[in-house]
Amino acid sequence: MSRVAARRTEQQGFTLLELLVVLVMAVLLVALVPPLLSGMSGAAELRSAARQLAAGLRFARNEAVARQREAVLTLDLVRRRFAVSGDPREIALPESLALHLYTAQSELLDQATGNIRFFPDGSSTGGAITVSGAKLAYRVNVDWLTGAIAIVEQDAQP
Repeated sequence: MSRVAARRTEQQGFTLLELLVVLVMAVLLVALVPPLLSGMSGAAELRSAARQLAAGLRFARNEAVARQREAVLTLDLVRRRFAVSGDPREIALPESLALHLYTAQSELLDQATGNIRFFPDGSSTGGAITVSGAKLAYRVNVDWLTGAIAIVEQDAQP
């Protein structure tokens, strides 16, 4: 047997230095990963709220088309809740998010509450709802002609 082959068979474990390097790497991962994940949960919460609003708007549009009568999504900016006409449920959004509603003047009920209305042909009064956090925002757009709903990611406004 050659010397190289004999030396390989003698080394079957890990050295103390190798074990220490792995241990240090594990400690760094445990220390750094939780703060990274907590930052991601804010973005996930923001994205989830935008998707909930988009789902509510799509539900209202589908109700208007299927039942051949107007359907309304009402958004309360202070209580951070929305509801669709004809549905007894009220959906709550996280308190940590900022909401802004852009809709037709005729659909504003007061300073903190407004509607986006859908008609039996699928069209709507149009508008947008912006859900924003510290660094990121999502704008849920409603096309007035087709009633199509789209979510657009954007930087948060200062």
